[in-house]
Amino acid sequence: MTNAVVHWEIAGRDLPALRDFYAKAFAWTIDDAGDGYCLVRPVDGGTGGGLMQTHGQMPPYVTIYVDVEDLRETLSTVTGLGGRQLVPPTRINDSLSFAMFQDPAGNTVGLLQGEPLNAS
Repeated sequence: MTNAVVHWEIAGRDLPALRDFYAKAFAWTIDDAGDGYCLVRPVDGGTGGGLMQTHGQMPPYVTIYVDVEDLRETLSTVTGLGGRQLVPPTRINDSLSFAMFQDPAGNTVGLLQGEPLNAS
């Protein structure tokens, strides 16, 4: 599923409050993934996502993640088209890496390479 949206993320300054809010608002099942991150299980064929604790000057945000074959190549393409790299290719675990960029309109978009976060 290369170039498909495979994950989404909502980040904020108070992760427990975010988790409580979304669990109650939409009856989502949310699992602790450690290090200030929670995974939201997919519902009815939808795409799973995550809730994240922001730190320091990092603002709250909502973003999507696109599955790509090569993070560096994709970042090169998007920067050539006027985007700006925000986070370089970064390993999450042995089988998954991510990067983030800002599109020309200022939107933050994530990229994932490897096995998906919400395999179940």
